[in-house]
Parts: sequence; structure tokens; C-alpha cells
Amino acid sequence: MNVVPPSSSPASSGAAPASSPYLLEVDDLHVHFVTSRGIVRAVEGISYRVRPGEVVALVGESGCGKSVSALAVMRLLAKPAGRIVKGRVLFQGRDLLTLSEDDMRELRGRDIAMVFQEPMTSLNPVLTIGFQIMETLIIHFGWDEARARARALELMKLVGIPDGERRLDQYPHQFSGGMRQRAMIAIALACNPKLIIADEPTTALDVTIQAQILKLMKDLSRDLGIALVVITHNLGVVARYADRVNVMYAARIAEQASADKLFATPRHPYTQGLMRSVPRLDKPRTARLETIEGLPPNLLDPPAGCRFAERCFAVADECRNRVPPLEEVSADHHAACWRVREFATAKRAATAPATVVERTSAAASATPVIEVRDLAKHFAVKAKGITGGSAVVRAVSNVSFQVPAGRTLGLVGESGCGKTTVGRLILNLETPTAGRVMFEGRDLAEGGADGIKAMRRRVQAVFQDPYSSLNPRMTVGQIIAEPLLVHKLVDGRKAAKERVAELLAGVGLFPYMAERYPHELSGGQRQRVGVARALGMNPSFIVCDEPVSALDVSIQAQIINLLEDLQTQFGIAYLFIAHDLAVVRHIAHQVAVMYLGRIMEVADRDALYDSPIHPYTQALLAAAPTPDPEAEKRRPHALLAGEVPSPLSPPPGCVFSTRCPRATDACKVTVPDLKTVGPGHQAACLLV
Repeated sequence: MNVVPPSSSPASSGAAPASSPYLLEVDDLHVHFVTSRGIVRAVEGISYRVRPGEVVALVGESGCGKSVSALAVMRLLAKPAGRIVKGRVLFQGRDLLTLSEDDMRELRGRDIAMVFQEPMTSLNPVLTIGFQIMETLIIHFGWDEARARARALELMKLVGIPDGERRLDQYPHQFSGGMRQRAMIAIALACNPKLIIADEPTTALDVTIQAQILKLMKDLSRDLGIALVVITHNLGVVARYADRVNVMYAARIAEQASADKLFATPRHPYTQGLMRSVPRLDKPRTARLETIEGLPPNLLDPPAGCRFAERCFAVADECRNRVPPLEEVSADHHAACWRVREFATAKRAATAPATVVERTSAAASATPVIEVRDLAKHFAVKAKGITGGSAVVRAVSNVSFQVPAGRTLGLVGESGCGKTTVGRLILNLETPTAGRVMFEGRDLAEGGADGIKAMRRRVQAVFQDPYSSLNPRMTVGQIIAEPLLVHKLVDGRKAAKERVAELLAGVGLFPYMAERYPHELSGGQRQRVGVARALGMNPSFIVCDEPVSALDVSIQAQIINLLEDLQTQFGIAYLFIAHDLAVVRHIAHQVAVMYLGRIMEVADRDALYDSPIHPYTQALLAAAPTPDPEAEKRRPHALLAGEVPSPLSPPPGCVFSTRCPRATDACKVTVPDLKTVGPGHQAACLLV
């Protein structure tokens, strides 16, 4: 029997006492999904409470039950599969699970609102933004259209959408991602709710837009007294914005505490492991990221004892046989672990960073494997409107860099800045409009068909989504063997099978997995298959295009360590494309920052992170949260206003001038060149 902590214990009657300080009380909630393969126990006995005006985070990896628990609170579970089998959800003393559908429908949107992860799928594409904001006011308050429209205009201004009168009549596809999410927040705020549940509200957004949206929600919570339940996997977001945190693992709560206490003294081995797995934006790299080995249990057949036991570094026999209670380990701090008292004295050592060691490759040299010179790529697209015609997207403009053997260049920037296009140009999947790509001193444009084929063997790619980049109709063995046979790197299928086994072992997978199909593997295992396929070609250079952004924190750390080990062993050079600045600081030797097709700044890793020169780099680093509440309180949070302009009509002069807080008249007419501002450090800014 679980021991529920005092801060989460069920009330003794069907309604909370009138004097209860809590707005929302979730008590011993159990949610099951009935499937053809059995019952999935998606949420098991979770309890937490939320005060008015408080920001409470539910944090955990994919499949842990955090989103399901939120849908259960809103009674939006898919029927008939999803079932709340036990527990209570008290909102202002009323048990939501006992309300009729009509009563619940009246409450939803008026008193409790929800903001979902992907606004494009949450907003109705055939209705204007204005109508979708007004609709909830008309339904819940019975307002006429004129009054509802006036309120919608107020809400547009409140959430920072400019030119509201015009934009009320636009459709979701005419809004950017950040503006769509602001519109979702406006809909949620329309009826002045007391509680907003935000399910990964910024996961699909760039870091500068993420910072804008989360600050907006935090400010609204503070100014209007709205309680927020934020569901996320991003520990940096939790550290910057949450008051209290609930860490979930495999359908249960592993730890509960204030944000300050949780990050300063994590007590559960899973929480400690999560924090060790996260690269730090604000600190130099350590030798390796610590990882949580293994995978979460199958919730169709969960283990009898602690769900984390098989992955825990401190597992004991009792852990495998008995469910640990969620008990108090210090004031207002609870953890579900049989050995939590032992960890109390070792908490600092458990989470301390390793000694800083710079990795080196035996094959590292100053000779570039890849050299890009004045690279440009323009795409012709159809112009909108009746007259038709064409327009030009300037995806990449005047990009130059080198990547030596055994080294990693990190390429960072917001969505649409041209990072992936640069990678595709290097892979010869796109033809440059101008400029050159040199591989081992040879211009790829002059190599002919034979030269390109030879290059393709030596220059490989690892893509963002391993599921979509692996053929679902081929086994893992066939996927890895195919390029070996095409390029005649093995003599026959028997030799290919042996080589596949070697490659699987090299990336930490078992040989028997060659017989499996991609859908039978986890996300981390699929990404390892992608790495194995690339390694089979004995490449000199690999383009890693967001290779870990789709993976959970603990799996992400495993892949990063694998890439580093392979670089050390084989001297492979990487172009590591990412939007996660902390990951890039850990893995890259040198970093280039792109904005709207141009490189804004390039420098050695620590020089760029410790002393950024370009205003855009400074804004990116300020917007990215770090998993440390105390550090977050000390950091400046000057947010970058606006959004990235369209590459169809980039601003004249410096492309960043429309968002730069320091822009002058000269910036708006003169294109700055990259100039040296220090050893190995260049920036494209007229003000430096």
C-alpha cells in the first residue's frame, strides 16, 4: 500500500474542506487503457496538489504517464479504451470524476483550460483565429458577437499578438508557430480560468519563441492568479519557471519537491540520473555524460516492485519485490525509494560533475575533411496570388567553414535558418546555387558521377527521426547490409551478415536485433541502427542532422557518448546540426551560429559560450534555460522580440536588424561581413 505524503493525501470526504488552500487535488489516480494486447497501466496512484497562482511541473520521459494524467483531469481520455479506474480529482472541492458530462463540459474551457503541444493540430484550420477565441465566450457566457470580438481583441493584445484587428480574421496557417501558440493561450484565457494545464506547450518552438511563451504564461499566472500545471521533459524549463515539481517514471511519481529543493538535493536515483544525463549550457563539458542504462518497463506487464529497479545503480532485493512508498525525506520533499535515507548523505557526490577532460582523436588534424566556401542555395517557389509568378527563397547565403578530421563543428540556429540545407548541400542532395564544397581537397562539383559515388561512401548522414529514415519493410540487418552490398564493401551476403553483427556490437546492440524490424525497437535503438548503417561505409565525415532531438534525455546521453567514442576511435569528423545549445556545447569543438541563411558568429566552443559577441548569439544563450533554479535567478533574461522574417523577403542590410536591440540605421542597409574579433573567433556585426 502506497503511503501518500501529507501534501498529497486524499481528503476524508467527497469534497475538500472549504478552507483547503488548494485549487486542484489529484489523489491516488489510476488510469488504464484496454488494448488488444492487454491492459496498459498508464497512470498508477499519482497524487499532487496545486495552489492558486502556483506553477506546478509534471516532468518525465516519454510514456511515463504525464500527459495521460492531464487528460484524465480534463476527462478527455480516448473512449472506450481509456478508463479512470480509481482516484479522485478535486477542483475547488468538487470531484470532477463524479460530474455529469454536461457539468464537465460547462467547467471545461471556463474554469479549467488546456494548452496542447502542437497548436496547428489543436486549432481548426477552416475557422478564423478570431472565431475560435470568440466561440468559447459565446458558449460559456452567452455573449453576442460584438462583445466577444472586443474581448478577443483584448486577449490578442494580452498575449502579444500585434495588429489584432486584422489578425482576428486570419486563419491558423497564416500564423507562425509562436503566434499560433499565443492564439491557443488567448483561447485558454478567454473565460478567465482558474487553472490552465499546458501539455508540452513549447516543445515544437524555437528557443527564443519558447522563452517568450513561457515568460508570458508565468507572468499571467503571477498577475492574474491563474494556477499552471506544466507538463514537460525539459529540466531547464522546470528550473526557470516551476514552483513545485513532480517527477514521474513508468506511471508513478518518483519524487515531489519545490523546484529549489529538487535541483539542489535530488533524492530518487531516477531524478539524479536525469540530472546527470543533461548537458549543461552554463558549464564546460565533462569527459562523458552519465547515462541511465536500459529502458523503462512495459506497462502491459509492469514489474512487481519499484518500476526503476532494473535501471537503478543501487537496486536491492527489496526493490524488486515491494513497491516503495512516496515518503517524506525532508520538509515538503518526498521520494519513492527504499534506500532514500542512504542517499541523503551522498547526494552531492551523486550529482557532481565529472572532471573536465577534453577528448582527442588519434586521427585529429588541422587538415580539413570538409571545406565549404561561399556556399549559397536559392530555391524558386511559386508566388501567392492570382497572378502567380515566382519568388526566391534564399535558404543559404555566403556560408564558409572547415571541419578537420576528428573534430566536430556544431551548427546552431532557429528553424528555417538554413542548417539542414547546408547539410544537404554537403551530402550532394542539393546543388549549390553558388560556392563550393570541398571533400578532402576535391571539389564535389568536378568529380563526375564516379567521384560523387565515391564521396557518398565516405560522407554519411544520421538523421533526426530514425523511424522515418529507416525502411519499415526491411529488417535491421537488411537496412545495414544494403549499402555494404551496393558499394561492394563485402563479398557476398554471408560476409555482409558478419559485418552487420560487428557494426551492431560497435553501437551497443545485440546481434540478434538484425532480425527485427524498426518498429520493434525503441527510439534510441533505432538511432543506433542509423549510426551503424553510416559506420558501415567507413566514413571520414558524418552529417548529424538533429540526431538526438527526438530522444528522451537518458537515451540522448547514450547516443552523444556513442558518437564521441566513435570519433575518438576512428577519427571521424562531424557536422552536428542542432537547436539544443547545451548538447552542442558538450559535443562540438567549434560552433557556428546561423540566422536566416547566414553565419552570424563562429568560434571555438568555450569562447563562444563564455564570451558571445554577436547580439543574436547573446539572445540565443539568454533564452535557453539551464537545469539550475539558483543559476536561473542570477542570469539575465532579456528576451528577443519578434520572430524570424520570411526568407522570401529577408531584411536589407543585416538580416538580424529587425530583431536586434542594438541595431542602428547602418545595420538596416549594410550587410556585415564576418570579421575576426579574437583568436579563431569571427562575428558578422557592424557594432564589433
